[in-house]
Amino acid sequence: MKITRITCMDDGASFFEDIEIELNDSGSIGSLSKSFPVSSVVFRETPPDYDFNWHPAPHRQYIVLLDGEIEIECGMGEKRKFHGGDILLLEDTWGSGHRTRTTDGKLRRSIFIRLDA
Repeated sequence: MKITRITCMDDGASFFEDIEIELNDSGSIGSLSKSFPVSSVVFRETPPDYDFNWHPAPHRQYIVLLDGEIEIECGMGEKRKFHGGDILLLEDTWGSGHRTRTTDGKLRRSIFIRLDA
């Protein structure tokens, strides 16, 4: 399963990295990844005009987009769009961080899954 990671270079500039979560055949129930320890889950709604300026992620966390469309800009200047069903791994907890804005003008729902330290 492909997901997008946002992390930092040594100088604190954030960047995107495409990574693969390995899935193993589990028979009739499908394919599963290994288990990942987490510390909490947060459900979130953001307004249609959401535009959050540069900020580092508050924690190492997965974000699962349930719907809507956002654009994220990283410190290296690259911008990417993400939609409902996309999964992000945020690890840019220091440095310049990233910028996030809603691009479809609709309420967006997402799930934040905080990873253990």
